[in-house]
Amino acid sequence: MAKFFWGNSTSSMQTEGGWNEGGKTLSVYDIRKAGNHISDWHFANDNYHHLTEDLDYMQDLGMNMYRFQVSWSRIIKNGDGTINKEGFDYYDKLVDELSKRNIEPMICLYHFDMPLHLAQDYNGFISKKVCRDFIRYSKIVIDHFAGKVKYWITFNEQNLYHTMEVFKISGYLKGKKTISELYQIAHNVMFCHATIANYLHNKTKAKIGGMLAYSQVYPATANPQDVFMANQIDEFLNFNLLDAFALGQYSTAVTQYIKKQSINIQVNQAELAEIAKLKSDFLSFSYYASSTIDASKIPENTSPNQYLNFGKKDNPYLKSTEWGWHIDPLGFRDVLNKIYQRYHLPVFPIENGIGVRERWDGKHQIADDYRISYHRDHIKAMQQAINQDGVNVMGYLGWGLIDIMSSQGDMEKRYGVVYVNRTNHDLRDMKRVPKKSYAWLKKVIHSNGQDLT
Repeated sequence: MAKFFWGNSTSSMQTEGGWNEGGKTLSVYDIRKAGNHISDWHFANDNYHHLTEDLDYMQDLGMNMYRFQVSWSRIIKNGDGTINKEGFDYYDKLVDELSKRNIEPMICLYHFDMPLHLAQDYNGFISKKVCRDFIRYSKIVIDHFAGKVKYWITFNEQNLYHTMEVFKISGYLKGKKTISELYQIAHNVMFCHATIANYLHNKTKAKIGGMLAYSQVYPATANPQDVFMANQIDEFLNFNLLDAFALGQYSTAVTQYIKKQSINIQVNQAELAEIAKLKSDFLSFSYYASSTIDASKIPENTSPNQYLNFGKKDNPYLKSTEWGWHIDPLGFRDVLNKIYQRYHLPVFPIENGIGVRERWDGKHQIADDYRISYHRDHIKAMQQAINQDGVNVMGYLGWGLIDIMSSQGDMEKRYGVVYVNRTNHDLRDMKRVPKKSYAWLKKVIHSNGQDLT
């Protein structure tokens, strides 16, 4: 039986801190201001200075994989300049310390934090020049870690570049945010992924796969319009990219839509040829929640990429978090099946968790039974997909072993089994405090998922 991975995922801007240390240049996140309910991004959970302590927690839990992001701005000055040796020193230490603890590193090359210079001067990934810069950076990182890192992804949650979220995560700072621009960025990012994956396969024996943010979307009713639009969301936001990852080509429905709508994007035959050569060793995704789609709320002629901006609706059959995320373990099982049964490549859920507002009184353990329940139910659903449905699952990585800021910069939305003693506006002492879920997760991992009590 192949090794089953139990572990953790993080991003650099939500985890590292050290924003102006070690030769790091600025990213778009480093200049974002704090607000009433969000922090600035300067310190995160300060893994830059708590590295050994945080890795010791992972080792104690029994984790055997850690997916982390290498920050482009920490490795390449201003994104297109010289190599920063101090940046590599930090990640060398991280990889070596993981190896000492028998924890497999997985590197993510981009998690939304475009170097500021490339955003301000070139508007991020809408620029072919920035694509070349990213490919250069990625090849440098691959060459550096080729002998030590066996698992890679390029872009975190790549299908978000097919939604209006693209204008927040791609380094795009100016423009009209048109559908043509959306598709241009999405294609540029896909070309970058293919080029990097092909390079890695040619140069190393490492494995690489694409990654989606897979939100299960149900029709709000049995109305055929709701059903059709739910299927279109899957086609445009999920299967289109999965087809490229697994088959080397975009979905026919999506390419036909681009043609019929006269969407103007620059695509050349060399880029399509690079995508056609693409092979994926696994297909990975994040999964947190599900929602429904109500066709009656969607204006006529809306792009399928924007359906959820208008027609997203609560599901009355599911409980939700304070942030309106519906808890749906069965949806998790269904997503595992939808990916595997269609492509028959190993499937790897590399983010899963629940964000909750929590307070530590300085004395008593946080009794986060809701987190235990969430992970237990999702692990059970995954095991059913494996044992009953025949899905080949590589492992299960939770999001945020140690409390980190949410993707919106809110430290109050906590995912970890270890509490970090800081708030949005008060860094306090950054003390790490295991929650009740810590002991439970340790038992689960040490039993390889057999003991979920």
